[in-house]
Amino acid sequence: MKTQVLRAKDYPRMPWKNGGGSTEEITRDAGHDLDGFGWRLSIADIGESGGFSTFAGYQRVITVLQGDGMTLRVDGRDTRPLLALDPFAFTGESQVSCRLLGGPIRDFNLIYAPDRYLARLQWLDGEQRLFSAASIVLVFSVTEQLAVRIAADTQQLGRHDCLQLSGNTGLLELAITGACCVIELTAR
Repeated sequence: MKTQVLRAKDYPRMPWKNGGGSTEEITRDAGHDLDGFGWRLSIADIGESGGFSTFAGYQRVITVLQGDGMTLRVDGRDTRPLLALDPFAFTGESQVSCRLLGGPIRDFNLIYAPDRYLARLQWLDGEQRLFSAASIVLVFSVTEQLAVRIAADTQQLGRHDCLQLSGNTGLLELAITGACCVIELTAR
């Protein structure tokens, strides 16, 4: 199994597909630019209300990280107010716009191709112990200090750092201390 710590200070910034802003790309499985990936994690800064890019053939899960939150309009229907660490899922081909509830926000995005990957996303806080058989496990920190123990190895993450575990073929045990998002991905 490959273990990689991705530091927030090193995330490349790339333009939105619709040209309306930019995103910090955390990691992805493959592809270049905004084509060819099976899954992708990113952080977007939204400075004003407006439209979202479409990603036909993908599923999206968005979570507000910082700010007062937003309401989405998805295919003509308004969502509940989305506040910090409250995930919301929608299809990539949906027509989506957001209305900010206050000032600018930062959000966390998982985009994946459901015909290529099974995905599970959960937000955790405090001391947690979990087991995963997923081939890829991502742990995204939302605290200044997050400890992730795998067997005898402990990784320390800062705010918005990400631990990427790839190539898992067994039952992986993780002990996590702090607030984070755990994403499990398995190729179909």
